[in-house]
Amino acid sequence: MRETPTWRIPFGIVSLFILLIVYGVVIARYAPGIIGSWSGGAQTVVYVVLGLVWLLPLKRFLIWMETGNWSPPE
Repeated sequence: MRETPTWRIPFGIVSLFILLIVYGVVIARYAPGIIGSWSGGAQTVVYVVLGLVWLLPLKRFLIWMETGNWSPPE
């Protein structure tokens, strides 16, 4: 565990916040035009998947914020 603060944590939090806003705006702008005519159930599935997709790279990103490496320490 590190004992001193690093620049990675505030940079990571701000960049994660900005990237999530951009991702949300892109989804809100383009998804309704693509899936707007689908049934409600199909739209729900797509939006749930799109709502969870951003979690995939989050683990490695949090590891980088804490350790400075993209892979977990051994």
